[in-house]
Parts: sequence; C-alpha cells; structure tokens
Amino acid sequence: MTEQELTRRAKRRLAILRHAEEITGNVALTCRSYGISRQVFYKWRQRYEQHGLDGLRDRSHRPRVSPNATRTEVVGKIIYLRQHDHFGPAKIAMYLKRYHDIQISPSGGVAHPQAARAQPPPGLPAPPALRQAPARPPRPAGCEVHRPPGRLTRKHYQVTAIDDCTRLRVLRIYPTLTQQTAIQFLDYVLERLPFRVEVLQTDNGVEFGASFHWQVLDKGIGHVYIKPRTPRLNGKVERSHRIDAEEVYRLLDGVVIDDARVFNDKLQEWEDFYNDHRPHGSLDAQTPDERLKERTQARA
Repeated sequence: MTEQELTRRAKRRLAILRHAEEITGNVALTCRSYGISRQVFYKWRQRYEQHGLDGLRDRSHRPRVSPNATRTEVVGKIIYLRQHDHFGPAKIAMYLKRYHDIQISPSGGVAHPQAARAQPPPGLPAPPALRQAPARPPRPAGCEVHRPPGRLTRKHYQVTAIDDCTRLRVLRIYPTLTQQTAIQFLDYVLERLPFRVEVLQTDNGVEFGASFHWQVLDKGIGHVYIKPRTPRLNGKVERSHRIDAEEVYRLLDGVVIDDARVFNDKLQEWEDFYNDHRPHGSLDAQTPDERLKERTQARA
C-alpha cells in the first residue's frame, strides 16, 4: 500500500470519529452508518488520542515472533536465484535442496520484492555467460539449428543436439549454415556423445537435406524428419533453446561476440554446466550426466 493510500485511509477514519462527535453525537448510530463495530470505533479513537492522525494509519499485521519464518540467509539465496538466473519457485527449491541441503516448499521459493541484487551466495554455481538464439530441434537423438539473436555484427547459428533419454546436449556455433556445416556438426556430436546414436531426428531445414541424410545413413544411424510446421514434435530441443534464452543469452544483453571461436568457448562452458551441474525438473532434479550414469548402471 502506498503512502498516499495510507494517509487517505487514516483521514477517512478521522472523518468517522468527527461524524460521531459533531453530527450524530451517537457512536452506535455512526457505526451503523459506516458499517463498523463499536469496538473498532473505540480502538480508533484511543489510537487518535494517543498518536494523532498517525495513530489511524494501518499498522503491520506481521507477528512479533515467527518461529517458522525462512531464515535470512536462505531468503538471500532465493532472491539471487530469482533475480540473477530468473528461476521459478520449483527450480529454486530444487537448487537449494541439491547444493545446500535446504528443504523449502516451492511456494517458499517466491522472491521477496525488496530483495537487493547481491553477489552470488557462497556455494551457488553460476552459469557462464552467453546470448540467445531461436530453435528447431531433434528427439531420439536430436539435431537442430537456431539463430542467436542480438548484437552480433554478423550472423551466427547455434546447432543443438540433445539425447531423448538423458537430455545430454552438444552445442556448436557456426558462421554459416549449410549441409556441409550440418555434416561437420554430426561428426562432432558422434565424437562427443559417450554412447552410440541409433536414430537422429531433425526438422526439414535445408541444412538437413539429401547430402546430410545420406551421410547419417552411411554411419549406420537412422534419420527421421518431423512433420513440416510442427516444431512441437521436437519439443525437447525447443525447450532447451528456451533455457538457453532465459539462463544464458539474457545475461549477455548488450555484449557483442563476433568471433565464432570465442562464442564456441563460451558455449562450451554452458554445455558443461548444463550437462554436469544443472539439475532438471524433468529428470527428478538429476543432471543429464547423473541420469546417464543411472541408466548405464541399471543396464549393467
């Protein structure tokens, strides 16, 4: 409530007190006219006699003692995660449980409005910096391209591959987008992933044309295209691009990166954080690397 609203409410209460004193001369009649109880009237009058107009202002209803209140240091971590990494309540609760062994309900992860932009609290891993790009992705083992937005002085393209089971991702930036670029990325993905790729799903972009298709088949990997104009069929990649936008590229607002090698170094930092340290709600708060180890051990 604003200062102006507090003052207006106090003046209205004073008007009620004066109405009983100067007009009706009857407290009960004034209370019926204004829809308040006599107990409230006498409480207002006592506060006015003791403190003047300030006594009629709304007072805090906060309890004097709150034994179950969230600790100040936990509030600081919640505020940082909300303002710096833009996490929602569920993600904040997940991070605090994983990295600090602090158990809070998702509703407790709502950032307090008065929070200051503090330095990262000790122990909170911070994602590396980058900037964003649009998306079109894969599924069984997916491959997709999106264009990083922003103030790059020339075009760059982020190509993304994601594993359908573990959510492991491989990312790369290229200054051009051709089938040759896609084939280079395919070789890079097969080199990076710690398991054999059985099926690759892509959209119908020109970069995934006939040359790329036959290159995939020559490597003993199945290649399927999603239905045209249905990016939801590549939902996992699309969602990962949204994560890039919210947790990485947003932090580079106003930063210009015109060197693909520098961009790839930064993107590699983000990829490592995403795969090894960032818990995922869809994986029950596991990281992709932890889910891979769990599935590998289960098969063994």
